[in-house]
Amino acid sequence: MSVIVVGTMAFDAIETPFGKSDKIIGGSATYVAYAASNFVQPIQQISIVGNDFPAEELEHLQQLGVATEGVEIVPDKKSFFWSGRYHMDMNTRDTLVTDLNVLADFNPQVPDSYQGAEFLMLGNLMPRLQKSVIEQLKTRPKLIVLDTMNFWMESAMDDLKEVLTMVDVLMVNDSEARQLSGEFSLVKAAKKIMGMGPRFLIIKKGEHGALLFNENNVFFAPALPLEEVFDPTGAGDTFAGGFIGHLAKTKDVSFENMKTAIIVGSAMASFCVEKFGCQRLKEVTKEEIETRLNEFVELVNFDIELA
Repeated sequence: MSVIVVGTMAFDAIETPFGKSDKIIGGSATYVAYAASNFVQPIQQISIVGNDFPAEELEHLQQLGVATEGVEIVPDKKSFFWSGRYHMDMNTRDTLVTDLNVLADFNPQVPDSYQGAEFLMLGNLMPRLQKSVIEQLKTRPKLIVLDTMNFWMESAMDDLKEVLTMVDVLMVNDSEARQLSGEFSLVKAAKKIMGMGPRFLIIKKGEHGALLFNENNVFFAPALPLEEVFDPTGAGDTFAGGFIGHLAKTKDVSFENMKTAIIVGSAMASFCVEKFGCQRLKEVTKEEIETRLNEFVELVNFDIELA
């Protein structure tokens, strides 16, 4: 059961109240691939990197069942680089450096070997590039999931609205949901956004969990309270990887199964924040994932008697 993942593979330099990293591997597609490969293979990666992206990183992904035929390597340019500093609440951050480098010329191409994939995860990118990938697929996937952000709502709203008519699931955070819909109430915002095209909407609320909407159904999944949070970078992409990985593994795209997929995504994101960058995701074991999922079950499972 193959999953196509489209997004960035990049370098990050991160500063949080708890530490600082040098240049480390990041990018939306990298986090998605590390998370999703625990549940389904192959992950069919579509991205672009420069001559500075480590060959051993690509080899490690390949060992985990990630196909890299769709990763373009530009020999005379550097990879996308982002640097940021998080505030004490770990929800707000300042961008210090954004060097697009190879990303400025990114024109994603779907290899023939990727055709027929049943799941498509469109990481946060220019909406016109996300649309381009959908249009290159000869057979529409069973499920198309799209992630986006406030920057595209400000700079490419028309393109974003167009691609929203082509996808099944949209992932945004709460402030982006309000911005996209013009509504403060997240319930009203969800109805308006689903009217734009997606049948399902996931609103991520960081340390406060996530909401899943579909027609008249709503589900809330809490986030696991963690003692140590070192770096929230990539947590949303890791969430997306766990979400799509579970759906692809089970081949079930019902609302009920998406509820489970959100718990799986939340569990994977809870690992991501424990160390800088992708480090924790590289180390995580199947046993640790199962234990963490059981902790989520315990968190939300309770009996109640009404007098």
